[in-house]
Parts: sequence; C-alpha cells; structure tokens
Amino acid sequence: MGHGSSKEDESVSRTSRFRKKFHLHRERRRSRGNGSNSGSHHHNRVLNEEDFAGIALLTLISAEMKFKDKWLACVSLGEQTFRTAISDNTDKPIWNSEKKLLLERNGPHVARISVFETNRLSKSNLEGYCEVDLLEFLTKDSDADSEVFDLLDPSSSNKIVGKISLSCSVEDPIETEKSFARRILSIVDYNQDGQLSFKEFSDLISAFGNQVAANKKEELFKAADKNGDGVVSVDELAALLALQQEKEPLMNCCPVCGETLEVADMVNTMIHLTLCFDEGTGNQVMTGGFLTDKQASNVWMFKLSEWGHFSSYDVGLNSGSRAHILVFDRRTKRLVEELIDVKIVMSMRAIYQSKIGLGLMDIGTKELLKSISEKQGRKMNSVESSKEIPKFVNFFKDQINLADVKYPLEHFKTFNEFFIRELKLGARPIDCMEREEVAVCAADSRLMAFKSVEDSLRFWIKGQKFSIQGLLGNDICSNSFLNGTMVIFRLAPQDYHRFHLPVSGIIEQFVDIPGCLYTVNPIAVNSKYCNVFTENKRVVSIISTAHFGKCDITVPALDGHYS
Repeated sequence: MGHGSSKEDESVSRTSRFRKKFHLHRERRRSRGNGSNSGSHHHNRVLNEEDFAGIALLTLISAEMKFKDKWLACVSLGEQTFRTAISDNTDKPIWNSEKKLLLERNGPHVARISVFETNRLSKSNLEGYCEVDLLEFLTKDSDADSEVFDLLDPSSSNKIVGKISLSCSVEDPIETEKSFARRILSIVDYNQDGQLSFKEFSDLISAFGNQVAANKKEELFKAADKNGDGVVSVDELAALLALQQEKEPLMNCCPVCGETLEVADMVNTMIHLTLCFDEGTGNQVMTGGFLTDKQASNVWMFKLSEWGHFSSYDVGLNSGSRAHILVFDRRTKRLVEELIDVKIVMSMRAIYQSKIGLGLMDIGTKELLKSISEKQGRKMNSVESSKEIPKFVNFFKDQINLADVKYPLEHFKTFNEFFIRELKLGARPIDCMEREEVAVCAADSRLMAFKSVEDSLRFWIKGQKFSIQGLLGNDICSNSFLNGTMVIFRLAPQDYHRFHLPVSGIIEQFVDIPGCLYTVNPIAVNSKYCNVFTENKRVVSIISTAHFGKCDITVPALDGHYS
C-alpha cells in the first residue's frame, strides 16, 4: 500500500494550481467590481453569428468639471447601465474604470455617459452627459490612448459643462475569436511562452470539468497539434475549440462565473467567456445590475427604501403601478426613467391603487379634486406662476431640451404659456411628407400601438369597463371603430404639449365629452378601480382619410385644459 505515483501527485498539484488561478481570477473580478452586481451577466439570450458586431472595452478615465465635488459616472447601453466608484472631492475626478460591452449589428450601439455630483444625502444631481457611438471605434484609425468628449448640459444640448476623457477599443468577431483562445491559453501557460505543452494542455482540459474530453487528452492534443511540433499554439487551440464546440464541446460551464454554456454554440460561448474574462489591466471594473443611470446614481437613502420594499425597478407594461416608470427610447434603444416627484407618486398610489382612495372618490372627493385641478389651472395662468418655470425646468432638466424651444424662458409670462410652448422650426421633422399612406407620431409622447382593442386590454389598460363605445361616446361610436387598431400617445408633464394630426384627411366633427380629470399616468391607467380613458373629460375628433378609413383622435383633458 504505497502513497501513489509522484507523477499523479504532480498532475493533481498542477490542476489544483490552475483551478486556484481561475478562483482568484473570479474573486479579483468581483472585488474590483465593488459589489455583487458587477458580476451579473449581461448576455442572457442567444445571439446569431451574423448579428454579432464585436465587444467594446470602454474605459472612463477622468473628467474636468466646473466646480469641486464628489463625482460618479454612468454608462448606459440598451437596457443595461453601469457605474464607476465615487471620486474624491475635486473638479478633476479620476476613475480609470472599465466595462466590456456586447455590440450587435442591429442593436444598441450608442452609449450614453452621464456624470453626477453625489455630495447629497437623498439624491445625486446630473451635471453633464455625452453620447458615444461605439461602432465607430471599429473603423477608427487612431494611435491615441484616449479621446476627450464635451459634456453637455442636460437642459440645453448647445451648452458645454465639462469634458470627459475615455478610451475605447472594439474587437470584431475575428479578433474576439482569436483573443478568446489567447485568454484561455494565458492562464495555463506556466512558462509564458505562448504555447501549450502536453502537460499544460492536459491541465486545461481537466479544468473544464468535461470527463469525456478528459479521457481523450492525447487524442485531442494530436488533433490540435497540426504541425506535429509537440506544442499547441494559440491558433491551433482556437481551431480545436471551434471544431470541438460543434462536435463535442470541451467546456460545459464558464470557468469564471460557473454559468452553464449552451451545447454546440461556439459564438455565444465565446461571447460569454470574453465578457466574463478579466484582462488584467489593473483598472476598476464598473458595477452593473442597473436599468437606468438614475437608478445607478441613487445614494444610500434611496437604497434603504428599496431594501424596505417601498420602491423598486421593473420593466414591463404593468410596472406603472410602482414608484418608477421606465420607458424604452426607440431612437437610442435605451431605457429611460420617467421623472416624477415622490410625493405625487405616493398620492397617486393612495388614490388609484386602493379601494379606499377610489371609495373617497365615490362619496364626493371626485368633485373636490376636479375643483382643485381647475383652480390649479387658473393659478398657472397668473403672472406669478412664471416663477415656477425655472424650478420645473431644473427638475426635468434631463428631459427638456431648451435648445429646441422657440423662445427663451424670459418670453413666457405665465407657467401655462411655457407648458404649451412652441418649438423651433425643424425641431420635430415630419417623416414621409409626400406619402399620405404613412401615419406619423401625433405628439412628443410615450407611444404604444395595439393591433386591436382586445390587445390593449390584455397588455396595458386594466380598467374593467374600458370599451370603444365608452371611449368615443354613444353619439360617435360606429361598427367601423370596434375592430380597429389602437395607438396611445401618452404625454408626461415635461413634454411639448401640442398635438398634431397623424394623418391627412377631412375633419368631420369635434365632440366634447364631459368627465373627470384623472391623471393619465400608468399608475392610474393600471388601476383596477377606475377607467381613466372612458371617465375623463375629452374631445373626440373624427377624420375621414383615403388610406386609413375613418380615424378618431381622442384628446383627454388634464388639470382643466387639453394637451
């Protein structure tokens, strides 16, 4: 009864060292990300080979701001957002923080970089932003280590508030495939000669945890060693990995995060491991797991409210009943949080999301709220109300672009004048001007289109008594509208509050329908206890068109006026 083979002990020792290196690599990746969210995976769906454009390594280096404070920066791409650590108190913050981002040919490729000052207890303040097209770095021929971008004022895109220095390199699919093999090889290449001996190759196969492959090490090594020189190069390893992934995958799970890999899917395996892999640059890895830059920039007081379940972030048509309303921006292909004062959110939830709130409506509170709303409308027509304009612009400064407004703020004598402000000519170009068979967007809005009223009931409008007859009224509703397509243009307070006809035609009639003054916020629309669209005061316009048949444009009133 001996102690076993010394070669066996040596092999076990090497494999253990290899596994330990992977473990340290994983821990280093987590610790550098400043939290558990940093390791959350960001490639959770299957991507076709033809859609894969490359992987960007974006590094936020530093910034120059107008005043001293503590700063953090966020990167938003598609439905994911990442953030840096918070800098020291300075006007020249340094982050040296990086993140790998997957680029798709027809997917989001314009990254929004937002810089927040964070020396506050309750919230961070957005100071500047820029947008960077990451796909442009695929074709850029530059030897510069970094580039400097202007940070624009969120309220006015023609005003510069600072500068940010960043670097970005993009690997195309071919480079990613080659780098993938190099990354795997570099960990087990003990003598760092860029090649694998049979012992090193054997350790690599064992570390992947594939027992079938582990029993065929010699066969696999000979298959990889194309030129018969007794070592496996990076190119030979890449070829073997690609071949075996289609026939009999060598890797059953990611050695970094432990996630199970899809069989016979080399492209997604390569993407997954490349995104997980630590390049060893020494830079901080940005923290992930956020949906919007506003969520990523929230400080401890908000995080406490999330922990206590007073508020949460969700994506979906029914998430409007929660404290945060997320909107998908089709132009940038990015999630945007709709800004709304927390006191207003709490009030709306109390009224529209509870039986008690709606019960109060039924016993006379409804008329009181209507009276208050109309009184507020008159107040906002007074000269004194103009003092509210700067506060309003500051609150929505990330979502009102004053560069588009026709007149300066001093021009507006009342708040309501600003609320129904005009825009500069060309600020909202009309698409396909010569083609009457094309309908256009009727307003600055959150747009939802449904093939039928039944679809709208199933996906968004939760009022139990909603119907086309209820929406249009008995005097207008005809069978021609009952099975029609439905498009909802929902305006928020910060929007340009003028609507435009989306089609060309002849206006047949306008009909005023009296009713309540409920909000059209999703908190109310999703209520089980009221029917916003059929109970609100509104105007219905009937338009006869050559290409769409009869169309109705229904405009609800809010706070005593039509928007």
